[in-house]
Amino acid sequence: MADSDKVIVSCALTGAVTTKKHCPAIPYTPVEIAEEARRAYEAGAAIVHIHARNPDGSPTWAKDTFAEIMAETRARCPVLINWSTGGAGPMSERVSHLALRPDIAALNMGSMNYAKWSSTKRQFAFNFVFANPFDDIVAFARAMKEHGAKPEMECFDVGHTHSHRVLAELGLIEPPFHFSFIMGVLGGIPATARHLAFQADQVPAGARWKVIGISRDQWPLAMAALALGGDVRVGLEDNFYLPSGAMAASNGELVAAAAELVRQAGRSVASVDDTRALLWPAGAGS
Repeated sequence: MADSDKVIVSCALTGAVTTKKHCPAIPYTPVEIAEEARRAYEAGAAIVHIHARNPDGSPTWAKDTFAEIMAETRARCPVLINWSTGGAGPMSERVSHLALRPDIAALNMGSMNYAKWSSTKRQFAFNFVFANPFDDIVAFARAMKEHGAKPEMECFDVGHTHSHRVLAELGLIEPPFHFSFIMGVLGGIPATARHLAFQADQVPAGARWKVIGISRDQWPLAMAALALGGDVRVGLEDNFYLPSGAMAASNGELVAAAAELVRQAGRSVASVDDTRALLWPAGAGS
């Protein structure tokens, strides 16, 4: 089967903001996160994207916590590990866990207004500036290269996608480049199939890209990505709900639903070994 027919399914297990009050399946502890990684892997995910939490659910950048999550996850399954580096906090805290040498690390590619608007209440649920200046982007990319993590370039708008050329000229990223298009955040690119197609047109030939649809936009965008030849990400960080509208009881349920969409699209779910070959075709890195 051609590489273009294989779909890398990623799963974002927990995020940093939502809590068990929002969805009881959100994992907090390293063991809970690792169990969700196992469920996602068994349902078809080749990559899990991980934030760390304190026992009360608050976010943490503690390297020891990430180390425990990695150990617990690798004891359960061979899924590829993708560390988050986004969010608040000093840059030194947000990159120290890269020394644990994850397979992949998320790299936010630009600054933006980041908000959620409530039309019923006519007010913002939250509203802040998500700052990612070029100096920080380059520094994060250097840290990823130093520790052998492949950057997953997270792009909230078209300008973020186009900025990859700076990292390429600096030798901080190597083909095949790895993009994620986050869609549906107010302040970023709208969550439509037409906007996704335009984003996909911005990446160089041979690059891998996937869509990250926020909340209920996840499933229509996943179907559009599959039709356009892209990969998909699901998971409780982004969306709690199955295509039926029922709340998911685990990340595994969301991955299973994504895998079924892949099959319905006439494509196949990439295994971990397939994913290694697609992202590191020369056998370098992971």
